[in-house]
Amino acid sequence: MIKKVLLGLIAAIVIILVVASFQSDDLNVTRSATIAAPPDAVFKVVNDFRQWDAWSPWSKLDPAMKKTLEGPPEGVGAIYKWSGNNEVGEGSTRLVGSKPNETIDMKLEFVRPFEGSSDVRFTFAPEGTGTKVTWAMQSKKPFIGKVMGLFMDCGKMCGDQFSEGLGNLGKVVTAAPKP
Repeated sequence: MIKKVLLGLIAAIVIILVVASFQSDDLNVTRSATIAAPPDAVFKVVNDFRQWDAWSPWSKLDPAMKKTLEGPPEGVGAIYKWSGNNEVGEGSTRLVGSKPNETIDMKLEFVRPFEGSSDVRFTFAPEGTGTKVTWAMQSKKPFIGKVMGLFMDCGKMCGDQFSEGLGNLGKVVTAAPKP
């Protein structure tokens, strides 16, 4: 009896590993929102890591998270490092490209719960009287990520957090005093 249970368990594990091996190597998450403010107003908030806690969905998951800023306060070379609970993990975001009022490119490095890296891009485009902001992330999935993807939708999870962050960003930008 125990032999049959063990063989069944081994067969299930093998099936999971084989199915995972056929999963895509790429993880792409993109969300957009229109914010009732001009591109320069939205760009300024995203380009400045000192303002991220006001709108980042992860800041609310761990209010005790340790954060440090390195390099210039905003723009290319700015670095945001964090270390928090299991929901936010540990890592850094480095601003690697910044084209005023158009795009911001970042390199996201995770230390825990899993090591990994992602490329992140924010784009800002005038839309009517506001700005269409698109938050996109691309990364390669390690094999363990493919296995985990069989049991949870990482793209949807990240996408939901991006949508929440864009909603928060809209509130922060539109609440800022006008010059």
